[in-house]
Amino acid sequence: MGTLSVRMPDSLHSKLKKLSKKDKISLNQFITSAVTEKITALETENYLSERAKRGSKEKYLRVLNKVPNSSK
Repeated sequence: MGTLSVRMPDSLHSKLKKLSKKDKISLNQFITSAVTEKITALETENYLSERAKRGSKEKYLRVLNKVPNSSK
């Protein structure tokens, strides 16, 4: 496991401590969770962008045309 020293404004540090206490987890756990969420969001965005490059509007429309019309 790695160790990381991070400098941040006192106000942000204070908010982090309050939020981690509210969630009943350590500050380290809170920060690890927040970083994990951010990494996951960025990786998901990258995955979807790469997947979209392989997409085809024609194939999309062909599949969409198979959906029955719904009239209410």
